[in-house]
Amino acid sequence: MRTFTLPGTEITAPNVVLGLMRIQDKSDEEVRTLVRTARDAGITFLDHADVYGSPLHGCERRFAEAMKLSPSEREEFVIQSKAGIVPDGPYFDFSAEHILESVNGSLEALGTDYLDILLLHRPDALVEPEEVARAFDELSSSGKVRAFGVSNHTPGQIDLLRRYVTQPIVANQLQLSITHAPIIAQGVASNMQALDQSISRDYGILDYCRLNDITIQAWSPFQAGFFDGPFLGSDRYPELNAVVDRLAGKYGVPAEAIAVAWITRHPARMQVVLGTTTPSRVAAAALGSELPLTRPEWYELYRAAGYLVP
Repeated sequence: MRTFTLPGTEITAPNVVLGLMRIQDKSDEEVRTLVRTARDAGITFLDHADVYGSPLHGCERRFAEAMKLSPSEREEFVIQSKAGIVPDGPYFDFSAEHILESVNGSLEALGTDYLDILLLHRPDALVEPEEVARAFDELSSSGKVRAFGVSNHTPGQIDLLRRYVTQPIVANQLQLSITHAPIIAQGVASNMQALDQSISRDYGILDYCRLNDITIQAWSPFQAGFFDGPFLGSDRYPELNAVVDRLAGKYGVPAEAIAVAWITRHPARMQVVLGTTTPSRVAAAALGSELPLTRPEWYELYRAAGYLVP
């Protein structure tokens, strides 16, 4: 498993992350098997959110009940959670009061004294960055949160926060897979008239994050689009799957590893956030962490997904 020091922190992080948004109905043993399989593969970075599960903090509590981590075992993991979505609306709330309440709820549910990383969960159109700064200052000074980031934010939204927030913004969680890659594709086909791929929808977020030492965390790495099913093995992507299967055979790995390697091969040093609760798929995906796809192979997958290389 490839690891790196997360810029802006002293955290040693793997480039594959275990997402735990679907463990609400799993038994203790199922949760333990999932987490231990990930840890055995080198995945020690865990992604939570207050809105995962029901009621609020449901998956965080299910994790803690199943794992019962001792203080020394807690230190073996990087635990990240997210705040900002209010499911009752739903709506978004980046007020200091809501952020602080959410973090305290996450700490109680997880049975820990601190979060390694807190992300703001999707943008709040009514954000008051002074409020975010006040919450971050209180969480940082109290030791409840060690590092801060965002999810699904544009460069402008991040810059607005950075004007007031004194802590580094260390991560931005964005959707990315071979078949859902606008953050990459727009740049490849920039300024190509009448080409849908060239339309700027992300405002250069990939390059912005690279320039500002913000680690992109790629969520839904196996999804074809916005939660519309996986592309691996799908008859909607015969050409892509043919390439995936051929490369999987060449490298002696499962197809999941090729999908992960397409992301980890990118020089932006992104992390891949897995959403599966199937231990065998976690182990398979982890094999993509250090898989050395060549430049021609990376572009072959890109083209097979339907993107144009002018």
